[in-house]
Amino acid sequence: MPPKDSDNLRSPGRQALSRRQRQNRTIRRLVIWYKRNAAVTSLVDTANAAGSVAGAATSMAGSMAGTVLQPLVLDPLRRLQLGAGGPEDWPVIDDRDRLWVAVDGMGGDNAPGPILEGCLRAVRVLPLRIRFVVEGDPLRRAVASLGLEQELAEAQDRGLLQLVASGCSVGMDEEATVVRRKRDASINMAMDLVKSGQAMAVYSAGNSGAVMASAIFRLGRLRGIERPAIGALFPTKDPARQVLVLDVGANTDCKPAWLHQFALLGTIYSRDALQVANPRVGLLNIGEEECKGNDLALKTHPLLMGDARLRFAGNCEGRDVLSGRFDVVVCDGFTGNVLLKFLESVGSVLLDVLRAELPRGRRGKVGSAFLRSNLVRIKKRLDHAEHGGALLLGVDGVCVIGHGSSKALSVVSALRLAHSAASHHLMDDLHALGGEAASAATCD
Repeated sequence: MPPKDSDNLRSPGRQALSRRQRQNRTIRRLVIWYKRNAAVTSLVDTANAAGSVAGAATSMAGSMAGTVLQPLVLDPLRRLQLGAGGPEDWPVIDDRDRLWVAVDGMGGDNAPGPILEGCLRAVRVLPLRIRFVVEGDPLRRAVASLGLEQELAEAQDRGLLQLVASGCSVGMDEEATVVRRKRDASINMAMDLVKSGQAMAVYSAGNSGAVMASAIFRLGRLRGIERPAIGALFPTKDPARQVLVLDVGANTDCKPAWLHQFALLGTIYSRDALQVANPRVGLLNIGEEECKGNDLALKTHPLLMGDARLRFAGNCEGRDVLSGRFDVVVCDGFTGNVLLKFLESVGSVLLDVLRAELPRGRRGKVGSAFLRSNLVRIKKRLDHAEHGGALLLGVDGVCVIGHGSSKALSVVSALRLAHSAASHHLMDDLHALGGEAASAATCD
């Protein structure tokens, strides 16, 4: 049936009233939907507030629709990478509590720009002072391209960041042994700062093999520890707990005695830095039974079981790594590195799945906006950038190795890890462990 002439001649006032009524009805429907949806029961208070708005006069509801619904149309999943707030949100730090940390400014795929940016952010929010070891020309280009001139000058004036000139750096694709030839490379000079006591810890996102070689040559191994191990923190089901997995790449082929030493190193770190009173240790394996596993696992199990210094909780299957049942999980570096790289992909994949599965249109985007805080927490728990780096345990100094692709957020997270290890006097207990291991080896 064709439209009537009266419908086409409807007055502007009546059209505006009808539009406001539709907006008012939309708000009421959204409020009802969210109250009934079990997935957002934690947001009932917010829904009630919206309901009071929807129950107001028609004119007020119409004006509120324009101011409330419009911002929510933005896709909150694309806003998860927003940084911290402005200066008003930064913590108040007593400069007397700050610790010196040496940073390899030339380490990483994107160095030195993002590394410097992360350091400048870190000194605002962490009780740190940074000695930034870097080549002059790359630094000047990075500062100019990122517009960090003023921020860098302010940090230097306050004594929060000190530039240390280095020689030719170690490339990401070079052999680890090149650190012997490039004596004034940034990673070597950063290690020397720790060795001489001018820094409490060192951080590098450079060539991991070169970082490990430099740490061994410059800092030395702990007494009684045959091989250092890289320990990475993984999230668990419990937001308040993390699990330390080691080794995740330093030693692709291991001996049972090395895994035993890794368990001791991990126990001390978990107890001192993570404040776990009695860490539970697990041996990564394909089954819980003692009789399962390859030759390495079968020979390591009795070593862990028989050490009274360890709280050995048995074999840990892959599905139990993130369960919260273990505080320390030991494995060879090949297996650990595969596990680490797999976990790094989980966070981004999960967010992509959520983005694809959320309802489309205004209703879906409004719904995802209500869930934004939950999604942010999920991302923080799964995103490897929130953890930033891994500790190199077994060398005579606090050393944190970052991801080669580290950006500013990863640098801040890694420096937080370095500060935690240094401020809890981790090295004192590790030195004691080294002495015990050396005595035991002498007796044998």
